[in-house]
Amino acid sequence: MNLRNIFVPAGVIGLVLVGYASAGWSGVAAVVGGLVMWALLHFTRLMNVMKKAANRPMGYVGSAVMLNARLKPGVNLMHVMAMTQSLGERLSAENAQPEVYRWTDGTQSHVTCEFANGRLQKWTLERPQAEAEAE
Repeated sequence: MNLRNIFVPAGVIGLVLVGYASAGWSGVAAVVGGLVMWALLHFTRLMNVMKKAANRPMGYVGSAVMLNARLKPGVNLMHVMAMTQSLGERLSAENAQPEVYRWTDGTQSHVTCEFANGRLQKWTLERPQAEAEAE
């Protein structure tokens, strides 16, 4: 069970009640105005990330090695999309947990990320072997 589904609405209701207790209906208006501003900021960030991702090939990243170095466990998919400026190539089935996405760079190195409940759990960097080393 995801506790955010309980704590976020309870926190919103608590803020509205505190606003009413401290300043009456004008306090409620201030709290609701702040919450609307917070929601609009997140919506604007989401739209900017999606607009940038729409202009790049799906599953492409400038450098898979740099992406690997910048990833941290627990970040959400939108944060990873903001770092790569690209939608990931989905490797898992639709609505399957965990979700698996891949980003590949120009040298065919790729980072495969595994998201559970929308949060990054683990990732792997795979680099192709040089042809000279194989021979």
